[in-house]
Amino acid sequence: MFRTKMYWLSIVTALLLFCTACASTGPTVNSPSGDRHEAVGLASYYADKFHGRTTASGETYNKHEMTAAHRTLPFGTVVRVRAVETRKSVVVRINDRGPFVDGRVIDLSYAAARDMGMIQSGLIEVELEVIQW
Repeated sequence: MFRTKMYWLSIVTALLLFCTACASTGPTVNSPSGDRHEAVGLASYYADKFHGRTTASGETYNKHEMTAAHRTLPFGTVVRVRAVETRKSVVVRINDRGPFVDGRVIDLSYAAARDMGMIQSGLIEVELEVIQW
């Protein structure tokens, strides 16, 4: 009887862990299985004061490179960022963590923000699409 209870307890625990892992409070990120991930939210960009500082990945931030910060995507992930209104897009590589402001989904380097035409506004609504893990 003890083994039967332990068996079912193990099954229930495994199901709970699986369901918890699948639950999400925001845009979900698909695994490297080839599925595309899309999310919509606000993009911001790094201020010049971060140029030359170390990112979360250990790289030095260079405002002239096409890089970005994302809260959860693995470092090295390549993402297409497309402006909802203008449809302009850039391709960036994730090398930092952030942004840590509600509603923002990505922080772009200065170069990426310039190409998106968002230097004056500072924020734009974007769609993210993972194109390479």
